[in-house]
Amino acid sequence: MTLYHFGNCVALLMPYYFTYKYSGLSEYGAFWKCIQAGCIYIFTQLCKMLVLATFFYSDTSSGNGEFNFFAELLRCSVDVADLLGFALILSRIPGKGHSKLITAGLGWATAEVVLSRGIMLWVGARGTEFSWIYIQKCLESNVMLVQHLTTATLIWLFTRHDLSKALKPLVSVLLAVTIFKGVWLEGLLHILSIGPWAAIAVKALVASLIGFCSLHIYSGLAQQIGI
Repeated sequence: MTLYHFGNCVALLMPYYFTYKYSGLSEYGAFWKCIQAGCIYIFTQLCKMLVLATFFYSDTSSGNGEFNFFAELLRCSVDVADLLGFALILSRIPGKGHSKLITAGLGWATAEVVLSRGIMLWVGARGTEFSWIYIQKCLESNVMLVQHLTTATLIWLFTRHDLSKALKPLVSVLLAVTIFKGVWLEGLLHILSIGPWAAIAVKALVASLIGFCSLHIYSGLAQQIGI
């Protein structure tokens, strides 16, 4: 039964495989490019851990369970390094169009799942006691996949010199909203005392809205430059 539960959790991560399979990356032989993106993710997270451990608080909430806005703001400010990591991936991966963006986002998201939740699922989901938290973590990982694909698209748009000047501020705002989502979104969920299932739904809605806006901007630029 425990192995069956672990299999159900892993099955919820199939969107990662479908993204690689049906986005055309398998035809371009982008597997090792995804591995390269994952390695850059690891390097970025190590740098962030060193900065957080050296200069900022180790926890983002107070002892009585209250949301610590200032500590969370400091932690999210370090997430700017993620933008630099995505920029490095996009600069090192050859190609153009959606394949480069999906490779960067998928490689980043896969490395995050394996490193941050792989051991938890292998140890916890195979335990003798059933818990919904592992199902929730897997569903949240799919939301993070959408978010990372969106971030890669926004970084690519931000670095384009042929992007309309009217859209440049919008891209910057979307990047700021994405980076500091841990402040405003998590703080809002904490204030409203929303349950875990509803919180996942809200996060999915926010990620979808930001992703839709990014996709609309990208599609307009892609038609303009012919990619």
